Amino acid sequence: TARLLKIVNSSFYGFPSKIETVSRAVTVIGLRELRGLVLAASAVETFSRIPSDVLNRVHFWRHSVYCGVVAQLVAEECKVLHSERLFVAGLLHDIGKLIIAHRLPEKMQHIRQRVSEERRFDFEVEQDELGFDHSEVGGALLREWKMPPTLCDAVQYHHRPLDAEESLMDAAMVHLANSITGMAEDGLDVDIETLIQPIDEQIWDILNVDAGIIETVSKKAGPLFTDALEVILPRSQMN
Repeated sequence: TARLLKIVNSSFYGFPSKIETVSRAVTVIGLRELRGLVLAASAVETFSRIPSDVLNRVHFWRHSVYCGVVAQLVAEECKVLHSERLFVAGLLHDIGKLIIAHRLPEKMQHIRQRVSEERRFDFEVEQDELGFDHSEVGGALLREWKMPPTLCDAVQYHHRPLDAEESLMDAAMVHLANSITGMAEDGLDVDIETLIQPIDEQIWDILNVDAGIIETVSKKAGPLFTDALEVILPRSQMN
């Protein structure tokens, strides 16, 4: 509860007065978004022992938090109601990677090696090696947790948003946010292990925006990312 209230009271959310109770947090953020934040906070702790040669956890969470921030900014630019839900979708979009790394560490190491050597998308190599990929695992996990269908779909289809059907908008926004995040990491010379997935050309029509949105949200993302990272990933988890 204390961790959750710390997240809600962070400068990322910027509420004018302090949120003292979980019930108040539910009122101002919404139960669905709050459950997503609980899942993310739990995942940080639960998977904290994954060795760095299996998965770089610090990079994983930095990527996830940045994607969450960008997804919410994209939603705001698209004039989507309750844009906070897209922060949660972006934050959790790669959670399936944690499950694979935890349950199949040797396979994950092999997948990372192939991705690096062959310069292929990680989800393609996962399909080769496992018959499924991290986006499918993430979607299945969120369904198991009884998360909203739109959140499950946004996570499951963030690499192939056109398959999302009823949740097309949310999946498209996370897809775009994921690519923008990759561009930001590439621009900062971050040691990214995977190729940046190109933005599907149909995304612009689906969201009714143009490529100018990339620069718009990127300019806003930095300070919000710093605030969000501080509360999602405690300093004790930064090594």
